[in-house]
Amino acid sequence: MEDYVEGGYLTAIEQVKAITNQKKINVAGYCIAGTTLALTLALMKKRGDRSVNSATFFTTLTDFSDQGEVGVFLNDDFVDGIEEEVKEKGILHSFYMSRTFSFLRSNDLIYGPAIKSYMMGEAPPAFDLLYWNGDSTNLPARMTVEYLRWLCQDDKFAKGEIEFFGETLSLKDVSVPLCAIACETDHIAAWAASHSGVRQMGSKDKMFLLSESGHIAGIINPPSKKKYGHYTNEDMSLEAEAWKDTATFDEGSWWPRWNDWLSGRSGKMISARQPGDKDHKVLAASPGTYVLEDPNA
Repeated sequence: MEDYVEGGYLTAIEQVKAITNQKKINVAGYCIAGTTLALTLALMKKRGDRSVNSATFFTTLTDFSDQGEVGVFLNDDFVDGIEEEVKEKGILHSFYMSRTFSFLRSNDLIYGPAIKSYMMGEAPPAFDLLYWNGDSTNLPARMTVEYLRWLCQDDKFAKGEIEFFGETLSLKDVSVPLCAIACETDHIAAWAASHSGVRQMGSKDKMFLLSESGHIAGIINPPSKKKYGHYTNEDMSLEAEAWKDTATFDEGSWWPRWNDWLSGRSGKMISARQPGDKDHKVLAASPGTYVLEDPNA
């Protein structure tokens, strides 16, 4: 996981600062990338690196004491099997991750499509989230085991016991202004557990938003749809259920609220930059060459 922190976030932060000629930038992480971002911010705090102005976490777990529905796949028998698999293959094949998450929503992602296509002879309806679920990726062996053992099982980050680059990190070391968005019916990152992690972070400037719907739909659904509302409550001293019980419900999307929050922590609006300069060549058109990789290779 150190490689993802050093070669991923820290390198990206330095490159973005150089390209934009800014001393500080705003960062965001989604799901496990949010977990890795929190670890990165804790390490930067230890190193005295002030490059990050604010952070946004989407459906992010940092306190794994309550594993939610996914906890059934975090027992030793299951993780032991994964560890043996990745030792042999060098990676955790995307099949395992995709199938695991499908099991957690079996009616929507397994039985429903199977009944329609196999038993009823109907073509499965176009379903954007089902398409997303099929676009999975392989995970490196060592990173997979470290994530499952250190974070998911041992909860070392929340306990203040995880060590990266010779530094012992804890949630209290995450002290930049932050906004966290969790989703009410999230089956991967339970919102109450997400709230618990944010609550323990050291930032004095934090906003927690709870969106309706699940892990993906609750985040990506555009405000124009007016489909999902959200809960807000400034009192982060409360535990999750008490926070929700005393929260204010807004029928609109959380996106405009986040936009207002982020705008107050950003510079003036500018025209979109053209990618590439003499020191930073354009590598490929969006979304990048990774989409051309054969997932079955």
